[in-house]
Amino acid sequence: MVETQNALENLKVVKRNGRKLVDFNGTKIAIAIKKGFDDPTIEEGKYTEKDIQKVYHSVIKKIEALAQETNKIKIEEIQDLIEEEMEKKGYSDVFHAFSEYRERRNNSRKLFFDEKKTHKFLKSIEGLGLKSANEDDAKRENANVDGDTAMGTMLQYGSTISKEFAKSYLMKPKFSEAHDDGDIHIHDMDFLAMGTTTCMQIELDKLFKNGFSTGHGFLRCPNDIMSYSALAAIAIQSNQNDQHGGQSIPAFDYYMAPGVVKTFKKQFKQQIYDFLDYSDITTFINMEKVAKEIDKLTTIDIDIEIFEPFYKESMSVKRLFEKSYEKSLQKVDRITYQAMEAFVHNLNTMHSRAGAQVPFSSVNFGTDTSKEGRMVTRNFLLAINEGLGHGETPIFPVSIFKVKEGINYNKEDPNYDLFKLACKVSAKRLFPNFSFIDAPFNISYYKKGDYKTEVGYMGCRTRVMSDVTDRNNETTGGRGNLSFTSINLPRIAIKHGICLNEREKADMQGFFDELEEKMELVRDQLLERFEIQCSKRCYNFPFLLEQGVWTDGDKLKPTDRLRKVLKHGSLTIGFIGLAETLKALTGKHHGEDPNSQKLGLEIIKFMRNKTDEFAREYNLNFTLIATPAEGLSGRFVNIDRAIYGKIKGVTDREYYTNSFHIPVYYNISIADKIKLEAPYHNLTNGGHITYIELDGNTVMNTDAFESVIRLMKESGIGYGAINHPVDRDPVCGYVGVIGDVCPGCGRKEFDSVPLEVINNLNCDC
Repeated sequence: MVETQNALENLKVVKRNGRKLVDFNGTKIAIAIKKGFDDPTIEEGKYTEKDIQKVYHSVIKKIEALAQETNKIKIEEIQDLIEEEMEKKGYSDVFHAFSEYRERRNNSRKLFFDEKKTHKFLKSIEGLGLKSANEDDAKRENANVDGDTAMGTMLQYGSTISKEFAKSYLMKPKFSEAHDDGDIHIHDMDFLAMGTTTCMQIELDKLFKNGFSTGHGFLRCPNDIMSYSALAAIAIQSNQNDQHGGQSIPAFDYYMAPGVVKTFKKQFKQQIYDFLDYSDITTFINMEKVAKEIDKLTTIDIDIEIFEPFYKESMSVKRLFEKSYEKSLQKVDRITYQAMEAFVHNLNTMHSRAGAQVPFSSVNFGTDTSKEGRMVTRNFLLAINEGLGHGETPIFPVSIFKVKEGINYNKEDPNYDLFKLACKVSAKRLFPNFSFIDAPFNISYYKKGDYKTEVGYMGCRTRVMSDVTDRNNETTGGRGNLSFTSINLPRIAIKHGICLNEREKADMQGFFDELEEKMELVRDQLLERFEIQCSKRCYNFPFLLEQGVWTDGDKLKPTDRLRKVLKHGSLTIGFIGLAETLKALTGKHHGEDPNSQKLGLEIIKFMRNKTDEFAREYNLNFTLIATPAEGLSGRFVNIDRAIYGKIKGVTDREYYTNSFHIPVYYNISIADKIKLEAPYHNLTNGGHITYIELDGNTVMNTDAFESVIRLMKESGIGYGAINHPVDRDPVCGYVGVIGDVCPGCGRKEFDSVPLEVINNLNCDC
C-alpha cells in the first residue's frame, strides 16, 4: 500500500461534531474496512487480505480525486465511499454488515450523547468510577459487594462498558485512537477506571507476623506449616481482588520455613510425650522445662547435645531424645509435603475476582539453605512433580527456581541437590522456570545473606527492582508494576523499511524519530493513568494497601491518596515483534544476520535510554519490558495485514514474534538462540524471558536439560524456561509425559481416542 502523499497531505477530515478538523489518516480507513470483513455474520475464511486491500485502494483513489478539488472531507463521506466500493465490487454481504454496523453505531451515539453532544449515558454512570459509596447509591445496590473496592466496582461496570467509559471519559482521545488504530496497546484498559495496579511481589512474612484481615474476617498468625500454606494461598487470592494482574511470592522458601519450625516444635514435644507413655523413665525428665527449651528453638537443624542437662544421668533418656528428634523430622517432612500439595491444589482451584478466575500466581524459591527452608523447597518440587488429582500438570503457581553460585549452582553448594531436583521436575512438568541471581543486572542489587535483595520475577516475566524515588528501597518484595503499554514496533518499521519496495535502504532516521514519538505518547498515557491511580484512596484497596502488602500502605489513613506509596511501583513501556521489525527494515531478522542483531540491540538500547530519561525527568520508575504478547501479537498483525497486505516475513503469519525472541519457525541452535537473546535481558529492566524448545521426552535426559539451564546462566540470561512436548489424555484429562500407559486412567490403547500433544504451557509466539 502506498498513499499518494502529495494529493492527501493537505486533506483534513471533519469530525462528526462538525467543528473539529483532523489530518487525513489512511490507516483508519483500512481498519474500518477490515471491521466490515471481520463481522461475525461473514463466513469465516471466505475473504482474505487481498479483498480488503482491493476495497481499500479503490476508496483511496476516490479520496485522492476529491482531494484535488477540496481540502476537507467528512467522516460520513468516507464511510459512504467505503459502502459504495464494497457494493460495486460484489461484496454485498460485507456491504450489508458494514452498513448495519454503521447504523448501530449511530444509534449508540444517540444513546451516549444528547443534542448538545453531552455524554448523556456516561453521566449516568459517572458515580461508579468517580464517587465513593457514600456519594452514589448505585455503588451500594448489592450489600454483598463492596462498591468501593476495585473488583466490586468492576463487577458493576462490566469489562466492556468499563473500557468504553475509559476511552470516552478518562483518556485523551489521542491515546484511545492510538490504541484502536493499533499503534499501541494499552494493557488492561478495562481496569483503568478502578485505578488498580498490575502486579505484586507479596512479602508473606509481614502478613504472617501479626495476622491479617481479608475484609471478611481476621486470620491470626499461623502456627504450623499447614496453616502457613493455607494463608499463603488466601493472601494471593485476596490480593488479586485488588489488582488486575498477577501475584508473586519473591522468597517462598524463606517465608514458609518458620512454619516448618513451629510444626517441628509441636511434633518434638509430642514425640517425647508419646515415648514417655511407654517407658518408666518419666522421673528423669521435667517435661515443663523440656517444653520451654524446645520452644526456644529457631531451627530444626539442632545438635541433640543441647538437651544434655536433661539426659546426663541416663543413656535411656538420651536415646529417647534422639528417637524423638528423628521421628519428629520424619513427621514434619511428611506434613510439609502435604502442606505444599495443598498449596498447589488450592491455587489451581480457588477462585478470585468474584469467581472470574483462579489467581494468576507465581512463587520464587531455592536459595534458603536452612534445613527447614530446604525441606520446603524439596517438598514443593515433589508436589509439582506429583501433579494434581488425576496427575495433571499444575498450571499455577508458576514456579521459579532462583539459581545462585555459592548456594545451589555448583556441586559443593548446599542446595545443589535441590537445583538437580528442580531440573528433573521441570523436565517432566515444564515448571519450574529458572531465574539467575548472578546475571549482571541482578547481582548488582544482591547483598550476601539478605534474601530481600534477590531479584524475583512474575511468572509472565515482569521484574521490579530499581527505585529512583528511594535508593534504599531497591528490593523486590512489597512492590509491583503499576501499568504497562506496548508499542507496535513492526508497523513503524514497515513505514520506514524496505519491505514495501519504496526504497532500497531503510530510513532509520525516520524510524527512530517515529519510535521516539510513540514512546513519548506512551509515556504521557502512562502518566495520565498514574494520576488516576494516585487519585484513589487507601480504602479502595482494603488488602493491598490497608494490610500493608504494598510498601508503606499500612502507614496510610483510609482516606489518604496514594501517590506517596504508588511512586515505588513501575511504569512500563513494552514492545513486541523485534524479529518482524528487523525483517521490515533490512530483510533479515537478528537470527539470520549479525548486522540485524546489531541493529536490534541499537533499537532496544534506544528504547531503554528513553525510559531511563523519563525516569530521571519525572522521578518515577519508568522501565522497559519485553512484552508477553500471547494475545497482543495476533491483534497487531491482523490490523497491519489489513493495511499493508501480506508481507513475507512480516505480516504473513498469525502473530508477531514475542518481544525480542528469535522466531520459533527459524532453525537455530540452542546455544546461538541463547547467545543472541541474552543481551536484550540486560536492556529490558522491566521484565524479560528466554524460551528454549526441546524435542522428545526430556525426562529421559535430564543432564541435557540441566546443560541448557547452565548455558542460560553463563550467557547472562535473567529469566529462562524450557518448553518441551507434553501429552494430554482427552479421556481422563491427564497432562504430562505419557508412555505406553496413561498414568491418569491406566489405558494402554490410544488408537480410538489418540493422545493430544501440548507443545508448551509457556508461550513464545
